[in-house]
Amino acid sequence: MRAVDTNILTRYFRQDDRRQSPAALRVMSERVFCPKTVILEFEWVMRYVYEHTQADIARCIATLTDLANVMIEDEAQITEALRAYQRGMDFADALHLAASQACMELLTFDDRRFARRATRLRLKPPVTIPTST
Repeated sequence: MRAVDTNILTRYFRQDDRRQSPAALRVMSERVFCPKTVILEFEWVMRYVYEHTQADIARCIATLTDLANVMIEDEAQITEALRAYQRGMDFADALHLAASQACMELLTFDDRRFARRATRLRLKPPVTIPTST
């Protein structure tokens, strides 16, 4: 089995390169492994480089998880992060939280928005800001 990088996913979904897009279609029709870090980077590239909407990106990620020939690292975490993302959470934050399910809390210093949003969406584990003593 071969693994795919972010640029393969980008060309597969965007179909915007005459040479690379057909190759990406061919690769993505094979049995491939997709690391969760690639999905994280893919979301960033689609949002910041190509200015896709959150809804468009969520559809791409959902399509990717539905492909029977694609094995996704920690697919349950990606699915959980995708649900939170579709409810308004930043995808990277949602993935950090999904990967921390076995923990009692996720600590952050400066990301109060992350903590508030996770609380509002009732996501677990709770995101907290440690106090200085």
